[in-house]
Amino acid sequence: MSIFLYLYPVKKDTRQHIIQTASNLFYNKGYNLTGINEIIAEAGIAKATLYSHFKSKEAICVAYLQFKNHTFLQEIKTFCNSKNRGIDRLTALFDFLDVFYQDKNFNGCWCIRTISEIPKDNEVIKQEIQKQKKDFIALIEKLVFENTQNYTNSEIKQLSKKYYLLYETAVAESHLHQENWPITFARTMSLQLIN
Repeated sequence: MSIFLYLYPVKKDTRQHIIQTASNLFYNKGYNLTGINEIIAEAGIAKATLYSHFKSKEAICVAYLQFKNHTFLQEIKTFCNSKNRGIDRLTALFDFLDVFYQDKNFNGCWCIRTISEIPKDNEVIKQEIQKQKKDFIALIEKLVFENTQNYTNSEIKQLSKKYYLLYETAVAESHLHQENWPITFARTMSLQLIN
């Protein structure tokens, strides 16, 4: 299993190659600091090739976000489901994050990095990011539903949002402090959520 969401050893097709190249640049340098010409040069393609696949930098950004989200959801789901049923699958959320943090290229949450760089009125990117966060909450809800007992649907939704907030805080704070103690504490706090 590849847990490193920004390493892509296989060049599949031109469109995917552009997305992977832009993903590395956007995640590591930032959206605003990455220019179209840099993506073109790094991907080793002609400008016309890029524009035949994407109409704008914003379109590349949306594809980047979708690619990262798809990879992330698949990998965290596989990681959590590899653990024993019950509380181990819930704490695996934070174990996954700790492995992700340990990679030398860890640079926090790609969604938060991106939304902090775009204008407030950019609804296209903002809505994509909001959708991705809702997808993650839905994944957590499924984990909570399958690995706990005696909770109502309403309680499962509330519990899932608490796990989500612990996870997201741990991502941001471990990136800020460049230490993994926020992940460790979030994992410990998550154990206190289950009766």
